[in-house]
Amino acid sequence: MPKTLEGQITMEKTPSYFVTNEAPKRIHSMAKDTKLIVVVRNPVTRAISDYTQTLSKKPEIPTFEVLAFKNRTLGLIDASWSAIRIGIYALHLENWLQYFPLSQILFVSGERLIVDPAGEMAKVQDFLGLKRVVTEKHFYFNKTKGFPCLKKPEDTSAPRCLGKSKGRTHPRIDPDVIHRLRKFYRPFNVMFYQMTGQDFQWEQEENDK
Repeated sequence: MPKTLEGQITMEKTPSYFVTNEAPKRIHSMAKDTKLIVVVRNPVTRAISDYTQTLSKKPEIPTFEVLAFKNRTLGLIDASWSAIRIGIYALHLENWLQYFPLSQILFVSGERLIVDPAGEMAKVQDFLGLKRVVTEKHFYFNKTKGFPCLKKPEDTSAPRCLGKSKGRTHPRIDPDVIHRLRKFYRPFNVMFYQMTGQDFQWEQEENDK
């Protein structure tokens, strides 16, 4: 990590930290006052998105339905498959809470980050003790991507959007598989809501569909 002067904040982004067993201990031993920001989204959507990303690089891999189950007939989900394991947020958070208090961790809703990026960024800036510099005027919604893009209100340069690897169309997944996955994740989601004191309303979102 680069040296940080008084009044500066150094940020580093590695998504795999949250699900790596050794990471909390290592980060705590390096800088125990570190503030942690974790973006989470509905674990079912996250698993399909993860698969879509892998599929784009390895078109020969088995279908999502095949990979998701240990035994399809019995409906046994394969929780050892990383695309599914990563979404068991309560399990990973338990590991982090052994080293960091909840007050040092901010959980950002991936769903709200799309529909209200300025609102979520306000929480991030407050959490980091920064002035709310990034506001609504810094975002515009890109209908093609299905994501907000970042723009600088003070100049005319092109807005910065997420790269080609983001916003891919997901393959169609058997509705029964999605139903079974929702059932699998539900108790873990409830546990996660209780641990964080935040209701991400993933079940509500699913009921609306």
